[in-house]
Amino acid sequence: MRLARLAIKRLCQGIALVLAFPAAALTLFGRIKPVYTFFAQSYALGPGLPGSFLRAAYYKMTLRRSSLDVTLAFGTYFVQPDTILEDGVSIGAYCVIGRSSIGARSQIASHVLMPSGRHQHLRNTDGTLSDTVVEGTSIGADCWIGDGAIVMADLGEGVTVGAGSVVTRAVPAGTVVVGNPARPLQRSSNSEGAALEAAGHRS
Repeated sequence: MRLARLAIKRLCQGIALVLAFPAAALTLFGRIKPVYTFFAQSYALGPGLPGSFLRAAYYKMTLRRSSLDVTLAFGTYFVQPDTILEDGVSIGAYCVIGRSSIGARSQIASHVLMPSGRHQHLRNTDGTLSDTVVEGTSIGADCWIGDGAIVMADLGEGVTVGAGSVVTRAVPAGTVVVGNPARPLQRSSNSEGAALEAAGHRS
């Protein structure tokens, strides 16, 4: 039964790659940013499982590196093609992800914003903006990011970010953070319980 399900999944992924190939080719596989953005936002509106397969296929061919074995829900898209998605990543609905690297098996709930990490806004002598330098965000493997969080700094492996938290500083591996700005949760004797309390329900 498991082998049959895997075979069906691979067939669906293959069909999705064929269907998404023309769009990916028009972007020169992520090199033409305006065309990339048009199709990224268009594929974000694909409903259900077919939409998830199409998004995974499109990003497989346009991001810096991406696995086909990712789950990307309705309304979610990646702003920058210079992004890495590892195996088993799962992202909920209506997330906007900037330049980032997301580690294997990490899970991101719905309505999460990841705006390419810290920004440095350069100004001319008259005060007008001249350029913006973005650093990108690194998310370690096996992280959980709760609903509505804003992540602007790196997360180590196994980090849990509570729902609605705003992460402005790098978080060490294995830490649970909550609040705005996000701070480490008081350690308890039951670390699993603390993680669940911080994360809230999985939307």
